[in-house]
Amino acid sequence: MINYMKSENYRLLRKKSLYLTSVIGFLLITAAALVLYYSKQHQADFPYATSTFFYSNVIGSGIVVIIVSFLFNLALTGKDMSLIKQAVSFGVSRNTIFWSKLILTLSYFLLVCVVGLLLMIGLGESLFVSEEQSVRNFLVASFNMIPLVLSGFFIIHMMRMLKIGEVYIIIVVLFLFLFFDDLLRMMLHWVSGINELYKYAPSTQLNDNLINFMNHSAQFDYRYWVTGIVISVFSLLLGAIKFGKQNID
Repeated sequence: MINYMKSENYRLLRKKSLYLTSVIGFLLITAAALVLYYSKQHQADFPYATSTFFYSNVIGSGIVVIIVSFLFNLALTGKDMSLIKQAVSFGVSRNTIFWSKLILTLSYFLLVCVVGLLLMIGLGESLFVSEEQSVRNFLVASFNMIPLVLSGFFIIHMMRMLKIGEVYIIIVVLFLFLFFDDLLRMMLHWVSGINELYKYAPSTQLNDNLINFMNHSAQFDYRYWVTGIVISVFSLLLGAIKFGKQNID
């Protein structure tokens, strides 16, 4: 597995899209900070030049972060998928292929997320009015987002490894992380005992996390991790099992 990961890592580091996506992400964060900062300089009563509002751009953009994770995952599950047949013919197990691609793309994605988080805090604390405990609330809200974002990453990886098209993946991700709570609410509102199950939907939790952050009341919530872990385990097990049986052509 180590040798295969080394070859995949070499291939990944030669992907221009990996660096381009990272740079664009950092530039967008910087641009958002500068727009708010200069708006405050030219408009004395501009209400949004605060660290809390700046940080809310990330806390309220969980689906955007997941789409970015899709671009990272695509680095080794795009055209490189055509090389799987060759790898299998050389004795590399499908289990090794599935988990190696996941570990590598996830590692670089998390690295970029950490750098982006530090960049956000650096800009937020140096350019804007720092509201009380804004950094603490930002870190707590970000921590609550982690399992949900990772579950989205794992769903994307599972579907890419099973050769499901990008359009269908985007549709599934948007539905699960934007609209699934509405469907659960309509289906279960009359069923006593489970009528509040929608509160465990990723879309509900991302929205609640943002509201709590904006109200300066962000707190660690284990329910986000329950949802994220359940989705992640199911996606990875399903993906690994089905990929192990999938025809390689």
